Amino acid sequence: MAYLGKPAYTIAVLQKYNFNFRKQYGQNFLIDEGVLEDIIDKSGITEDDCVLEIGPGIGTLTQYLAEKSRHVVAVEIDKALIPILADTLSDYDNVTVINDDILKVDITKLAEEYNSGRPIKVVANLPYYITTPIVMELLEGDAPIKSITVMVQKEVADRMQCGPGTKDYGALSLAVGYYADAKVILNVPPSCFMPQPKVGSSVIKLDIYDKPPVDTTDPKYMFKVIRAGFNMRRKTLVNALLGGSLGLTKEKIEAALDKMGLSPTIRGEALTLAQFAELADILRG
Repeated sequence: MAYLGKPAYTIAVLQKYNFNFRKQYGQNFLIDEGVLEDIIDKSGITEDDCVLEIGPGIGTLTQYLAEKSRHVVAVEIDKALIPILADTLSDYDNVTVINDDILKVDITKLAEEYNSGRPIKVVANLPYYITTPIVMELLEGDAPIKSITVMVQKEVADRMQCGPGTKDYGALSLAVGYYADAKVILNVPPSCFMPQPKVGSSVIKLDIYDKPPVDTTDPKYMFKVIRAGFNMRRKTLVNALLGGSLGLTKEKIEAALDKMGLSPTIRGEALTLAQFAELADILRG
């Protein structure tokens, strides 16, 4: 079998179908077998798993996933890739390809249809221009997901797993930290892709929590507070929250911070997830 992890096979497939890379879909195909094997190994895929792959491209990672899992559901937005996938995945009877936008797909329905409603695992080489919306939809969408292993731009991976006080810490760090245990498992240079991206990449694994690590009466309100707190990063948290759409007064915000023993000049980047949860509950209640 011709595994697409070999550059020569990738080039042959692209030439066979006269495929042109489409910039609007952020297409960068992996051409390094070692990286592909590492992703499969560190994602923890087993023969009992149903895997959701987002953006399979020409089926490079899909082939490896199909070898290791019970079933792969691959969602590809580019209809020009569908006949190529039919060709490159023709040897596998455990792969279902869906031509759709992942942000419009009912993942809970997919889990019911292909995994009897049990949690699925997500593995993907995500298009960098839409990484954050996809990750947040996976985390916040209430679909049964056990883990998310994704290739993303290195600086985005850094933002997902960093802590308070660091330059990369922000709303994405807190959102990921609320839903999952995040760990970068692999760094990947541009030379491992065709065409080569201009930035380095990382594979990050998010193991979804059964229960969030902090308690809050209203998670949606907490995230409104978090987003407002980072919208104007250089301002104090008081001024950032005043500039948001929460309808808060300066006195109420300062009273809440005082109750928590925090300075009125503190910035959002200094607060932990637990502190944001406490602050949101005080402001709301």
